[in-house]
Amino acid sequence: MDSLYIKNRLVALDWMRGLVMILMALDHASAFYNPDRLAVDSAATYSYGIFLPLDQFLTRWITHLCAPTFIFLTGTSLALSCRQRSRHGISERIITRDILIRGLIIAALDIILLSSLRTDGFLLQVLYAIGISMVAMAWLRRLNSRVLIVAAVLWFLGGEALTRVWWVPLESNPPLWVGLTMAPFYSKSVTIIYPVIPWLAVMLSGFVFGRYINHQPDLKQSSPSVINILMNSSVLLLFVFVITRGVNGYGNMLLIRGDETLAQWLHVSKYPPSLSYISLELGLMAVFLSLFLWIARRIKPSISNPFLVFGQTALFFYIFHLAILGTPALLFDLAGKGTLVSAYYAAFISLMVLYPICLGYRRYKFSHPQSWLRYI
Repeated sequence: MDSLYIKNRLVALDWMRGLVMILMALDHASAFYNPDRLAVDSAATYSYGIFLPLDQFLTRWITHLCAPTFIFLTGTSLALSCRQRSRHGISERIITRDILIRGLIIAALDIILLSSLRTDGFLLQVLYAIGISMVAMAWLRRLNSRVLIVAAVLWFLGGEALTRVWWVPLESNPPLWVGLTMAPFYSKSVTIIYPVIPWLAVMLSGFVFGRYINHQPDLKQSSPSVINILMNSSVLLLFVFVITRGVNGYGNMLLIRGDETLAQWLHVSKYPPSLSYISLELGLMAVFLSLFLWIARRIKPSISNPFLVFGQTALFFYIFHLAILGTPALLFDLAGKGTLVSAYYAAFISLMVLYPICLGYRRYKFSHPQSWLRYI
């Protein structure tokens, strides 16, 4: 049974996914228990001159890695899964059906489940973007890799120009369809902070990377060429970040640098994701992932490693970590009454609680591969 957690998997991908889940828990712990948390990662929420305390800022900034990495790896895992299932004789029709079902379930978790916990309407966040992007991938995956990566790059380079046609932050709300597809949208009944198209572009990039992995001769040994392409990509992406942030104009989604301080250099637009944000975060992800791949070639992975456990139960982790963090805040009226240190403590405690729960869930899910849990 233990071999199921390692067999036919690139554990480095699970480690990477597990790392960002841990960082995500910190960010959400900060949202619950840190009243001074910074959430000004958009030209729609930031006014120039707002002081960015470095401890608060960096705590928020390190979690920027989460969404791009998770969505990129969703695309990568989708490519790996499609190839593996095809090799086992599963028809394209069934693969497409399963992708559609999973995408719709993931989107519904945001639209129906998580939004039902609010008192002020629907909130469409990362699960909405992931779910609808997966629905699109049910058909887009059939396109040539060159077409897919060109489409993604064109959005990264030109998406800001198109978005700014309809999106004027701090002045007016865009049409709802723009909120669903390109830019943040705020109203009394609907809030959208993860429009689909920018994140679909990230998923396309991850899918093409997954196809590249599929063509390597020895998947289990993490071919050195995969590490090389990641390192080369990281150099290119971080160079794009430095140039874009340095020029301080187009490519920053209107969230330009106020000065030369570290905080202002790293203060990039996540809502919606700018070219500087995407290039920085995917560049950093490529560095970490290449490091994990290098390590995986040299050590025997432990099935009890928390990074592996959380990475292999990521969606389950996402849903339940919110409940574990939010329940004490609700029951004991603790929301917004702590400090930054409180957030770190809360994140650590939530991870300790989640670890055995995720272990049990993983054990059951892997031992029942045909159950409905394969969609979560």
